[in-house]
Amino acid sequence: MQEGMRYACQRCGNCCRWPGEVPITEDETARIAEFLGLELYDFVARFTEVRRNRTGLTIREKENDECVFLDGIECKIQSVKPDHCKGFPNRWNFPGWRKVCEAVPVALEQPGDAEKAK
Repeated sequence: MQEGMRYACQRCGNCCRWPGEVPITEDETARIAEFLGLELYDFVARFTEVRRNRTGLTIREKENDECVFLDGIECKIQSVKPDHCKGFPNRWNFPGWRKVCEAVPVALEQPGDAEKAK
């Protein structure tokens, strides 16, 4: 990441097509279940699995590695999406992310903005 810059998401959905875990906290699990109108147990059973390191839950992927909540380029849970999703690409990213991500670089305007983007 370039100093003094952050990336503004264009909601292209490409990061949601990248294989890998999307860890969710207990609070996020409850919030997403409520948003979907599901009992917590039903949400967990239908849309999550145990993380590979067995330290919590991750959102399931479709057979093609897309997030189960991706519909075209739209996120079905956009208003309650996990912090993991909100943090891409400013707080975390993967090798080669610039080749698939349409986020645009934006200069930070004020001191302290770099901390806000993290």
